[in-house]
Amino acid sequence: MKSIKHALLFFFFLIFYTLETNAQCAMCRAVLESEENFAAAEGINNGIVYLMALPYILVAGLFYFVYKKMKS
Repeated sequence: MKSIKHALLFFFFLIFYTLETNAQCAMCRAVLESEENFAAAEGINNGIVYLMALPYILVAGLFYFVYKKMKS
């Protein structure tokens, strides 16, 4: 019974955390669209690309490491 309570608590935490995250993204988008200086928008876009690329690089490195171990 305790594990069900923990699972429900975790589920509700994830829902509320996601709602907060979406709200922040909408606020950033509104600020960047209303600004006439495109340097801030370009910086935000570059940051998003860097944050998106890092997990792919880490997963590729992990697969390479596993491949080398399986091959030898």
